[in-house]
Amino acid sequence: VQLQASGGGLVQAGGSLRLSCVASGFSFDDYVIAWFTQSPGEEREGVSCIRTSDGSTYYSDSVRGRFTISSDNAKNTVYLQMSSLKPEDTAVYYCAAVHRHHYFPPTRNTVRYWGQGTLVTVSS
Repeated sequence: VQLQASGGGLVQAGGSLRLSCVASGFSFDDYVIAWFTQSPGEEREGVSCIRTSDGSTYYSDSVRGRFTISSDNAKNTVYLQMSSLKPEDTAVYYCAAVHRHHYFPPTRNTVRYWGQGTLVTVSS
């Protein structure tokens, strides 16, 4: 099982980045793919997720209207398009897989698989 996150980097405030999460080793359609963020000293929290079986999405209040999550089921890949980035978006972004039978949107306690993080740094 593998979740490979990529696309992080350094961007100025107001800029955009697109993160990708490529999944392998499990049945992609049976899972919700979520993005969590973690800043130093903070708990990991969910910002967006997508139920790959039907395309249902969720956004936290902090990113709604600025971030867009999508999936390409043929490629077992989920994207997080981030726009109008703010310095407070700076964090390590983790993709995660939660079985779709769990409550939606998922919490970190229901995550079955974690990917490695990708660092997003937004400069002011």
